Amino acid sequence: MSTESGSLRRRFQDSLADLEVGVSRTEPASFEATLEDVVDDPVVGTPLPFDGVSLPTWVDEDPSPRTLEAATTGVTAASFGIADYGSVVLPSTEDGAEQVSLFPDLHVAVLREADLVPDMPTAIDRLGPTLRDGGSAILATGPSATADMGSLVKGAHGPKAVHVVLLEEGTDE
Repeated sequence: MSTESGSLRRRFQDSLADLEVGVSRTEPASFEATLEDVVDDPVVGTPLPFDGVSLPTWVDEDPSPRTLEAATTGVTAASFGIADYGSVVLPSTEDGAEQVSLFPDLHVAVLREADLVPDMPTAIDRLGPTLRDGGSAILATGPSATADMGSLVKGAHGPKAVHVVLLEEGTDE
């Protein structure tokens, strides 16, 4: 790993820590064991677009409304992460990534270390073509929270907790 990418990863991890978001680094061969350590059953997810990495069979990749409502953890791929903010960019997908990332109490976002960008201007440059072509994405920064009614409430409009699984260098889409 280059010094620059290591620095970017450390900035991203520091930003996640500030948001009280857990992070795990793993190689593709250890992905299932890493995921098993992070999730709470029942688990729903959407297919992952990374070579050598897929969801284990114990993750429901085709949740019904009932299983989605009952799920404790949702696992989705992130297109990229923004180091300065600890944000992950979640693509809109036909298989329901938005619902899987927002409905369960714990959202686990999976992304490649190679897909970290330093800042918001770089993220907008990267996301711009997708948006101009009619696509959409969610920029998620930590657990859902609101203080609209006084004290801070987590999980009001999305997950109460977030965990990021970083796939170490050498993984390809």
